[in-house]
Amino acid sequence: MRAIVDGLASPYKFGELLPSIYQEDEFTMRWISAFDDVLAPVVSVLDNVESYFDPALAPLDFVDWLASWVGVELDETWPEGAKRELVAHAVELFRIRGTIEGLARHVAIYTGAEPEIRESGGCSWSLEANSDLPGNVRPSLVVRVRVADVSTVDERRLDRIVLASKPAHVPHRVEVLQT
Repeated sequence: MRAIVDGLASPYKFGELLPSIYQEDEFTMRWISAFDDVLAPVVSVLDNVESYFDPALAPLDFVDWLASWVGVELDETWPEGAKRELVAHAVELFRIRGTIEGLARHVAIYTGAEPEIRESGGCSWSLEANSDLPGNVRPSLVVRVRVADVSTVDERRLDRIVLASKPAHVPHRVEVLQT
């Protein structure tokens, strides 16, 4: 009989688990050996199930499924390493979503370069009432990424990443520049 996954042998021979009276019957042993071939992939998955939940080790199609578990939308054109890294850090990125740090990390995972981020906001305190507010009255955000080859970064996709990672009320602009 041909195995379902070529070269994958079952670590458990089901015929050896039968009572000895059945092990002596040649037909029964041939018949039950088919289950060894059919169940070998199932046994292999169950023996390695913890690896399927680690984005660094899981098969790529399973990483796409893990992404849906953590609420991340992956693009099929992304490199494999970026997909795995984004899924691995998704929970942490959601925790800091809407912050400069969160935006910078999300952009860095996608582009492979540290972005330069300029924003209009500010934070300050004063002992005097009615003192000037920090930052600019009109909110703005500029995300600038410098990469060796600008054709490796899809600016529209990067714009969607910034849109999803920044505060909703802040208008933004994305610039991709060559180093």
